[in-house]
Amino acid sequence: MAVLSKPVAEPKFGFAPIPVIDISDPESKHALVKACEDFGFFKVINHGISSELVSVLEHEAVEFFSLPKSEKTHVAGYPFGYGNSKIGRNGDVGWVEYLLMNANLDSGSNPFLPGLLKNPETFRNALKEYTKSVRKMTCEVLEMITDGLGIKPRNTLSNLVSDQNTDSIFRLNHYPPCPLINKKTNAGKNVIGFGEHTDPQIISVLRSNNTSGLQINLIDGSWISVPSDHSSFFFNVGDSLQVLTNGRFKSVRHRVLANSRKSRVSMIYFAGPSLTQRIAPLTCLIDNEDERLYEEFTWSEYKNSAYNSRLSDNRLQQFVRKNI
Repeated sequence: MAVLSKPVAEPKFGFAPIPVIDISDPESKHALVKACEDFGFFKVINHGISSELVSVLEHEAVEFFSLPKSEKTHVAGYPFGYGNSKIGRNGDVGWVEYLLMNANLDSGSNPFLPGLLKNPETFRNALKEYTKSVRKMTCEVLEMITDGLGIKPRNTLSNLVSDQNTDSIFRLNHYPPCPLINKKTNAGKNVIGFGEHTDPQIISVLRSNNTSGLQINLIDGSWISVPSDHSSFFFNVGDSLQVLTNGRFKSVRHRVLANSRKSRVSMIYFAGPSLTQRIAPLTCLIDNEDERLYEEFTWSEYKNSAYNSRLSDNRLQQFVRKNI
């Protein structure tokens, strides 16, 4: 990999407390809402997803990223497939390689996998079971959030991401040890692995190995590092959920910094609605039309706008309601 980006400033703090939500407790619904309001980010424990399943998928991911680059590039593509350094088509780069796939595996997507991997069926089965389990957990979390907001019916949000036609995405990221970072002097230690951005979908679910690097941006503008925890899942509020809650929840800006010694492997499930789904502030959360902060749009319209922007752009800005 070549030099990818300029060094960035140190986060104002080191590791800081992150909201931890026990989703086995129904009363956590209030803590979920507060975490979405204050951070746009939280860690989930007691989630019920098999650690063995997660380990199998991570092992298969490591096997894939260990292949020679010449083999991995056989499955390069856009928007789905393998990518290296370049993130999207608008000039963003990072110290990262990745595999981006359609999360709706029942639709016959990702046909390239069997021809490339040593154990294609192991990978495919693990991926299918993982996305199924994470989608179920995501729906449970969204229903708890709905309960916490006092919205009826409680599947108002989960229905948006549970249909078979939803436009959900699964991403595997690999951040190799970065030789640009001097292990002794720590010079250049803030090489960007994945640049700062928000996720355009409704909500995203992240799981990584025990290598740190993820940072989130707080309301005061400071960056804090998120301690790694391979046994838990981390949720990001997305742009679409910010709109649905009329700005009550904040889409969290986040980034990943490269590591000098260890590889970071992460897997992210992006829960998106169907392409034709209309996104607008929920009427039950506003008293009158004048309070609505955003114009209505379809997920397809917003997705296309996001794909044509830079990572760090404020993608929601053009959809802010005028003359309010």
